Amino acid sequence: MSQSPAPVRLIAIRDSALSVAEVLDAVTDPRAGGVVPFVGVVRDHDAGGAVTGLGYSAHPSAADRLREVAQDVATRHEVLAVAAVHRVGELVVGDLAVVCAVAAAHRGAAFDACRDLVDTLKSTVPIWKHQVFADGSDEWVGLP
Repeated sequence: MSQSPAPVRLIAIRDSALSVAEVLDAVTDPRAGGVVPFVGVVRDHDAGGAVTGLGYSAHPSAADRLREVAQDVATRHEVLAVAAVHRVGELVVGDLAVVCAVAAAHRGAAFDACRDLVDTLKSTVPIWKHQVFADGSDEWVGLP
C-alpha cells in the first residue's frame, strides 16, 4: 500500500513571476473535495494613497519559516495538501505577490486552513514590503 504524499507540497520565495496553475497543480489530490486558492495582487492604493509600485525583500530564513508555517497549518487543520509561493523584488500594480492553496476532503477545512496560512504567513514570515506612492513618498510595511 502506498503512503500519501506529505501535505506540504510546494514552498518557495521567488524573484520571478508567480504561477497560479503551478500552485494549484501542487495541491491536486484525488482525495480532495475542496481546493481553496488565495492570490495576493499588488493593488493601486494603500492607506489612502495611490501606489505606483513596490518591492518585497526577504530575510534568508524566509523560505524555511514559510515551510514551518505551512507545516503548522497542516497540523492544525485536516488538510491533504498545502502550497505557498511568495514573490520578492520589484513589482508593479497587477503583479502577483503571493499564491497559496490548500486542499482538503471538505470545503470548510480548506477555507479555514487557507485563511490561517495567509494570515500566519503575513504576520510571521520575514518578508517586508516597500511601497512607493504617486506623490513620491514611500513606506515600509511588515518590519519587525
